[in-house]
Amino acid sequence: MESGQQPVWRGLGLLGSGGGGEGPGLGPGGCERRLLWAASLLCVLLDLQLPGLLAAGQAEIENHLEMGRKLLAAGQLAEALSHYHSAVESDPKNYLTYYKRATIYLAMGKFKSALPDLSKAIELKPDFLAARLQRGNILLKQGNTQEAKEDFEAVLRNNPDNTEAQSQLTRVTELELSMQEARTAFQRKNYLGAISFLDRVIEISPWDPEAKELRSECYLYLGNYNKAIMDLKPTTKLRNDNRAAFLKLSKLYYNLGEHEESLNQVRECLKLDQDDKDCFSHYKQVKKLAKQLESAEEHIKAQRYEDAIEKYKAAMKTEPSVAVYTTKAKGRICHCLSKSKQPREAIDICTEAHQLDPRNVFILLLHILFLMETNFALFVAVEDYQEAKEFDGENEELKEGLERAQKLLKQSKKRDYYKILGIRRNANKQEIIKAYRKLAQQWHPDNFQSEDEKKEAEKKFIDIAAAKEVLTDPEMRQKFDSGEDPLDPENQQGGGGHQHQWPFEFNPFGSGNFHFKFHFN
Repeated sequence: MESGQQPVWRGLGLLGSGGGGEGPGLGPGGCERRLLWAASLLCVLLDLQLPGLLAAGQAEIENHLEMGRKLLAAGQLAEALSHYHSAVESDPKNYLTYYKRATIYLAMGKFKSALPDLSKAIELKPDFLAARLQRGNILLKQGNTQEAKEDFEAVLRNNPDNTEAQSQLTRVTELELSMQEARTAFQRKNYLGAISFLDRVIEISPWDPEAKELRSECYLYLGNYNKAIMDLKPTTKLRNDNRAAFLKLSKLYYNLGEHEESLNQVRECLKLDQDDKDCFSHYKQVKKLAKQLESAEEHIKAQRYEDAIEKYKAAMKTEPSVAVYTTKAKGRICHCLSKSKQPREAIDICTEAHQLDPRNVFILLLHILFLMETNFALFVAVEDYQEAKEFDGENEELKEGLERAQKLLKQSKKRDYYKILGIRRNANKQEIIKAYRKLAQQWHPDNFQSEDEKKEAEKKFIDIAAAKEVLTDPEMRQKFDSGEDPLDPENQQGGGGHQHQWPFEFNPFGSGNFHFKFHFN
């Protein structure tokens, strides 16, 4: 040691600072005695401070538990849980704290999180019957009959008169028998029978994914896709990494024509594993179809009907196997043709759409309107209106449409001015005059030689002139379109209505080489 440098133990104050030399405490065994003395002093100091430290720690734990109780009573579960977390961290050997945190998890519906806390409480205190009973109840709801049975039997060994444990043990037996009967019925293809047993199974074990999956399969075989989906959805949370359920849900929604929800479900599958080949393959198909359908609807909103029609045709090529998409596409094409004023082109596609989906009142109405606009098969329009009324009897539009179609049908048996001119019902004035001139020139009586031909031409010529008169007069045309012939004497009795006056001498062109005269008494 260098001159003037003190030993470490002297700097720490463990040894006295004697005069020169090594000091009085460094004789034989002196160092050891000094160290023992220092250790004893440290223990005394710790003994004096420990009760205070423990008391402070316990007070903090009690404060967390008290705050947790108050927040729980106020329904603030997340805040209460935070305090119970702190209590568990401060005292990880307290079985009661784990149990209380488990009750918070259960109140929040997080039974999976509650199970480890209940198991820890039982591990710390094996005779803690409340925790065993609670864990047994969770296991029973999960369909774990073997472990649930062990917990209920453990409770009864310590407390044979526990009525809840006795009742739950009976339900364990009932659950096992019902599940066995359901599987047997399913194997025999008795799906309704299997559902009957599974209803009771799920009532006892609502958190059992196997029971819900089996009942979902039964509903699929029975063709009830909506109920199958309702049973399958919860299993995505009841099983970890349940990609198979997400893919199955996506395909079910896809087959129902709900492409948006189908896309949502397959995306959930890819969140669990973006490299899942089956999910990715299905995702590409749904995404392509969804994009085409969405694009078509955007075109319709922008009134680009021809573009929308092309997109719907592309969608039918993308998915030719699922009928709902073909039906929807044809129905929307029918709508586009109606908006772009192409009734003749629309009749075939609207008829196909109606045949694919006869209960779709919207498509049925379009189909009827085209039949009427093109003056084609009015009796079919009447039948279709009557059919539509069966689906929606309170629809005022249907009632009014049926009355109009019936009037038009009755009218068509007399004289139909649209048919006479060979024009559609929504023809404009220019189209009416053009058709009239062409037919008037064709059927002018001066063009015919024999008396019989002249009489036939005269009759047609009169009808052509009448059609032009009615359809170019807005008031008369409106009456005719509502099912009333303004030139029919029956509709003019009593002095009302438009009186038809033929001219003494009638030249349909106002000039030219035609000089045919009409004479009426």
